[in-house]
Amino acid sequence: MAGKSKVIYCCSECGYEASKWYGKCPGCGQWNTMQEELSASVGSVIGSTGARPATARAVYLRDLSLQEGEKRYGTGMPELDRVLGGGLVKGSLVLLGGEPGIGKSTLLMQICKTLGENMTVLYVSGEESGHQLKLRANRLGVNADGLMILAETSLESVVEQMRAVSPDIVIVDSIQTMNCAAVTSSPGSVTQVRECTNLLMRAAKGMDIPVFLVGHVNKDGAIAGPKVLEHIVDTVLTFEGERNLSYRLLRAVKNRYGSTNEIGVFEMRDTGLCEVPNPSMMLLSGRPKNVSGTCVACVMEGSRPILAEVQGLVTPTGFGNPRRMSTGFDYNRLSLLLAVLEKRAGYFFGNQDAYINVVGGLKLDEPAADLTVALSLVSSLKDQAVDDRVIAFGEVGLAGEIRAVGHAAARISEAARLGFTRIVLPRHNLKNLECAVPEGVELLGVRTIRQAFDAVVG
Repeated sequence: MAGKSKVIYCCSECGYEASKWYGKCPGCGQWNTMQEELSASVGSVIGSTGARPATARAVYLRDLSLQEGEKRYGTGMPELDRVLGGGLVKGSLVLLGGEPGIGKSTLLMQICKTLGENMTVLYVSGEESGHQLKLRANRLGVNADGLMILAETSLESVVEQMRAVSPDIVIVDSIQTMNCAAVTSSPGSVTQVRECTNLLMRAAKGMDIPVFLVGHVNKDGAIAGPKVLEHIVDTVLTFEGERNLSYRLLRAVKNRYGSTNEIGVFEMRDTGLCEVPNPSMMLLSGRPKNVSGTCVACVMEGSRPILAEVQGLVTPTGFGNPRRMSTGFDYNRLSLLLAVLEKRAGYFFGNQDAYINVVGGLKLDEPAADLTVALSLVSSLKDQAVDDRVIAFGEVGLAGEIRAVGHAAARISEAARLGFTRIVLPRHNLKNLECAVPEGVELLGVRTIRQAFDAVVG
């Protein structure tokens, strides 16, 4: 018996479904986002694709074996492999999101150059024709023999091609352009995106084929479609970057097969995306010498320590209320640090505008950057430059104390490798340090912000 269809109202922002229309979405609180759609039953959707439910049999975990060489695929880009957790897992569903023009399609086309040499890659495009894909492949230097192109928006046709060709890897660009015939709503709607992703997930798991999905983002920067889309897939990658900067950051928001703290750094050039194996060197290039208000931070992105320059500017205000602005650092955290500096350290910012900028577009969301931000603010307030050979890391508490942070040994090694000779760190980290101090490096353990500033000036 064919499944019955009914009218539902679905939020275009969060995917909340209701049987009647609301002016304000009960799920996310957005206005005028409830859209009328016809929802088909699950039975009709599965039946239209020819899929049949199979009887599963429970097995013991000890009876399952993993063969060497079949665990992960190397993409040919070490930065992407790092973010994926070591490579692409068989049968996994990876969602790649980002703003338009950030480089999602370019990245996926470039990995086809390496993957297509020894494997079969099916590139499904719902936005470009075959000739347009050929032009982009020529510009990026991609001419792999194992790369197959399919310009199609019907998901039923895509699944049939996956069964007929049996590719090793499938790339779908993008999921918002795919449509399922059993769902009457338009492509890109919440219902279409959810059902298409579910069917691709069943195909990927059933045929043991890894699938890349490209996802568009809405005006708020979140991946368009229902939130359940991110729960269905195994890995969610986001491409970040400023339009006026050439550097791009690839970050794992969700990863069932690896860490979610790793990032990959790329540079956009005329020939495509190029990997940046040493992002610390890139972020510190062009750093001014003997200028007040600048200090270097060391933050951990997964297992990788990254050095970034933090610039602070403190100037007398011309308004009744002083301005506070922050780029790359949490605004509320900046307000907290200014209050601690006034109350606990005796530095007055009540009639001063305060600005913080992290050079290179990096976002510092780790508490270990507190000490660096505080030193840059005090340096600008006193107009005294921090020593160019100094790097600082540590968390600032509400009592004005400098609290210990993790991975101190990795931070010290990275700072020494890039030529920094004086490292300001919490005194507690100095006591528990288990690694040998590199030759020529001086460790300065501090308890308060005043001790830290006196140690780095000059």
